[in-house]
Amino acid sequence: MKKCLIIDDEPLARSIVAEYLQGHPELEVVQECGDGFEGLKAILQHQPDLIFLDIQMPKINGFEMLELVEQAPGVIFTTAFDEYAIKAFETNAVDYLLKPFSKERFDAAIKKWLQTRAAAPATPAPLSLNELAGKQPEEQLRIVVRAGNNIRIIPVSEVLYLEAYDDYVKIHTREGVFLKKKTMSFYEKALDPEQFVRVHRSYMLALSQLTRIEPFEKDSHMALLKSGERIPLSKSGYSRLRVVLGI
Repeated sequence: MKKCLIIDDEPLARSIVAEYLQGHPELEVVQECGDGFEGLKAILQHQPDLIFLDIQMPKINGFEMLELVEQAPGVIFTTAFDEYAIKAFETNAVDYLLKPFSKERFDAAIKKWLQTRAAAPATPAPLSLNELAGKQPEEQLRIVVRAGNNIRIIPVSEVLYLEAYDDYVKIHTREGVFLKKKTMSFYEKALDPEQFVRVHRSYMLALSQLTRIEPFEKDSHMALLKSGERIPLSKSGYSRLRVVLGI
């Protein structure tokens, strides 16, 4: 028997999925969750094979929740917002069910998931969220990270600078440093270019934190932040910063 989770903030929507699943005895619902925080904890606890996931939910949305899962299960999105369909499939979702959906459409999604598993039963592919801009409005204003077993929502206004760190990005704030499994290129596209500037291959700084630009060795420069930290500027980064600052 395969384990599944239902993650949706609407009790009626959860009950409909649970009812439709009664026709699939090979799937066991191990937990129903009402938001992304609860959903993430349930995924880590139960290691399900499949999740039914709403997108627009309180606290964090479905895409933000999935970004925090290192080895994602199969995902069938269940949502009333068809505008998210393209992004859902860019996340390698199994299927996308637009509410209200019929039992026949639901059964077709389950069949598709079973066929996908049969094609590669040994290694379910980890969810690879797209590295493109075009995020939901709330995601433009915050960065959601895992801090141990907790979830932390960081307003972008609290970010001092970003630093590349292997396959991760370090999010530097006054309260500490947090890791996010993303790329600098992702944040270069996702963050407001009037607020954040890529000044080096490994650094992106918040313009609000810049106090001055200092000359360094030979023709290089450093950016001095309000925190006292110094960020190296590449030649292209220095030029880009001057353009944004109008100097």
